[in-house]
Amino acid sequence: MRRRRSALAALPLALSLLALPAPTAVAAELPSGARSLEAVNLPGRYVRHLDYLGRVDAVTSGSPAQVKQDATVTVVPGLASPSCSSFQAANGMFLRHRDWRLRLEANTGTAQFREDATFCAGPGSVTGSVSLAPVNAPDRRLRHRDYELWVDPYQDTARFRDDSSFRLTAPWTPKTTRGPVVPGLFADPHIAHFNGRYYLYPTTDGYAGWASPHYQAFSSTDLVNWTSHGVVLDLRPDVSWADDSAWAPAVAAKNGRYYLYFSGGAASGDTAKHLGVAVSDSPTGPFRDALGRPLVRAGSHPGQAIDPMVFTDDDGQSYLYWGNGGAYVAPLNADMVSFDATKVRTITPPGYREASFVFKRNGTYYFMWSENDTRDENYQVAYATGPSPVGPWTKRGVVLQKRLELGIKGTGHHSVVRAPGTDTWYVAYHRFAVPAGNGTNREVTVDRMTFNGDGTISPIVPTL
Repeated sequence: MRRRRSALAALPLALSLLALPAPTAVAAELPSGARSLEAVNLPGRYVRHLDYLGRVDAVTSGSPAQVKQDATVTVVPGLASPSCSSFQAANGMFLRHRDWRLRLEANTGTAQFREDATFCAGPGSVTGSVSLAPVNAPDRRLRHRDYELWVDPYQDTARFRDDSSFRLTAPWTPKTTRGPVVPGLFADPHIAHFNGRYYLYPTTDGYAGWASPHYQAFSSTDLVNWTSHGVVLDLRPDVSWADDSAWAPAVAAKNGRYYLYFSGGAASGDTAKHLGVAVSDSPTGPFRDALGRPLVRAGSHPGQAIDPMVFTDDDGQSYLYWGNGGAYVAPLNADMVSFDATKVRTITPPGYREASFVFKRNGTYYFMWSENDTRDENYQVAYATGPSPVGPWTKRGVVLQKRLELGIKGTGHHSVVRAPGTDTWYVAYHRFAVPAGNGTNREVTVDRMTFNGDGTISPIVPTL
């Protein structure tokens, strides 16, 4: 029997790997967001990158702006383990160890890179400080040596403990933009509102071939400040028929439960993707596979069985949408985990690639989707309107696309949420991470979505 290992369960394990001999301080939690790291025994010297190599150099209020920026990192969920941390520079690159030297490099998405760029925090030599061990070398610590940063074997000496201890401080260069709304590499966000909170369920990004094995969840009351709830479904221990390709989830609430619809594939080399469904009593999981098999099997309809979405109409009937290359819809049965295969309808509009999303406003149904390829900077969102959840649909045009003057590319795979009791709408979507992103290094942001007097959607303005 496979056993669940959630992010919370994994954290004590990660910390146990880092336990220093006879630690005297309590490990400090690594908060996400912009931070600087000061060497404990070299006050005024901070971790920074210079010519793509890690160092600890003096930084003061009078230092040049570039020096301050080089001494600022964004703490994000670990690329190889969300219970640990990775450190992203302003240019989008990550600190990683290679040949035991700390370097700044672009994320290639390989397992080796993700592990080299993920560090787990343990207690430092003084209260409130941290010691950082690579997730793939827990017997080593990040330490400064002759002002250079290395990953050296742990030594049980006071000097080594001081050399490998750092304080997280306020960033020398504070974050100046609103997006991304959650730090780190994420894509395909599903946004929803449950019980007074907004929830985001994205694809975990930064994997070559989009091979992420798990889903994380975030929640907020204001769409600005988001709380991470860690991993809510991990395909490897939790789903018998899939190990990777955890893509584009969607969550629906019904029957007092929460249903997470997801894509999954086998790490054995089988490229087929299936669509599954998991269930939980909480919007933050843990979710368990509801069927023990796919809900929609690869090959049952032309195109890939990915990108699920559920819309529930005013009469309580829920509809499942999915597809890549072809768009499909089927009424779900009351159990939310089955449907009549004879009732599947094809609703593919011109230009459709993937990422169906349906909502209703003032009696009109809106069907939205993404066009082009997610690796293409021209990835964009179009929409149609119709009289029912299954159409017929009239295409209205593109409403979300790139803004090259701001470095915003690849805007797509969106979802929509309405602020309860209002006619205020928001759209969550991904874009290439700014400034160094691509089709596997993407980030999630949220913008307003407004309507014209005739009910058409106004062009959505991507912002930073």
